[in-house]
Amino acid sequence: MNRQTITEGQSLPAVPDAPPIPGLTFRRFRGEPDYPVMVAILDACNDADGLEYINTVADMASLFAHLKNCDPYRDMLFAEVYGETVAFSRVWWEEASPAWYYIPLGFVHPAWRRKGLGMAMLRYGETRLREAAREHPAGEKRFRVWTTDKEYGAWALFTQAGYEPVRHYIEMTRPIDAPLPNAPLPAGLDVRPVAPEQYRAVWDAKEEARQDHWGYAPTTDADFERWTETRTFAPHLWKVAWDGEQVAGMALNHLDEEQNARYHRRRGRTQYVFVRRPWRRRGLARALLVQSIEMFKAMGMAETALGVDTQNPSGALKLYESLGYQEGRRHTFFDKKL
Repeated sequence: MNRQTITEGQSLPAVPDAPPIPGLTFRRFRGEPDYPVMVAILDACNDADGLEYINTVADMASLFAHLKNCDPYRDMLFAEVYGETVAFSRVWWEEASPAWYYIPLGFVHPAWRRKGLGMAMLRYGETRLREAAREHPAGEKRFRVWTTDKEYGAWALFTQAGYEPVRHYIEMTRPIDAPLPNAPLPAGLDVRPVAPEQYRAVWDAKEEARQDHWGYAPTTDADFERWTETRTFAPHLWKVAWDGEQVAGMALNHLDEEQNARYHRRRGRTQYVFVRRPWRRRGLARALLVQSIEMFKAMGMAETALGVDTQNPSGALKLYESLGYQEGRRHTFFDKKL
């Protein structure tokens, strides 16, 4: 059995499937001192897997200040080898349509992969989630995980653990100089700047529109607060269509300056494209996207990007393709019954 130490004031995590790695121990979350530790592991994973995510200590602090259905001191696990943290995991759950979803998320430093550590931590997380699920109402309950098309180790891990692919989400990009169609706003609507006191109205409209999307889970005030604190929150780049004082639709854009600098590119991103039901099928999403692309072109960007659920019932994928967006990285969601 691997030697395990207890952090002061905390119980020892029992990881019965831990691999026989010399010096391997497990511990629980230690609070803010773990933020840079987690960022370092995430950065190493991104480099190894060819991902272009940006992680900062400030991002981590914002995330952990607004956690939902997760107590990090109970729901996280850290693995160390001779005192050096080499992996961490966190679990949480969501009540979404059409089931309860239980999410075991973990990251293993590339130097310590393929040694059984990922599987042990995944099983540990599943055990914790089963405990939580027993306290929830009866109904359909599933584990859910996800990965990209380049993370071959994660694919193998999830498949071995009994998870099955259920949905795909793709990243799409388009060169800024690709031709654009004429796409006027529908009659009676106008696009104008969003004042701080209107942020909540935009959020509420977005959440209303999201209810028609796969995997929708209700949000909370904490989710709204975290949204307004994110590094890429950029209301001055939004294209929001108003019908009088009502939000009809939106293309919420941002620039990730740190990501652009690290990867030597000029990319603008449309994070969310939503149209509320009464204003759909009138060309509003197309008009807002065209305005967004034209804005990024005027700012000197070389390309624009967005993401889409490949099975989105609104026809979003066809819309984006018609505007010159092309598929890049693919993300896959996996489910497994509890």
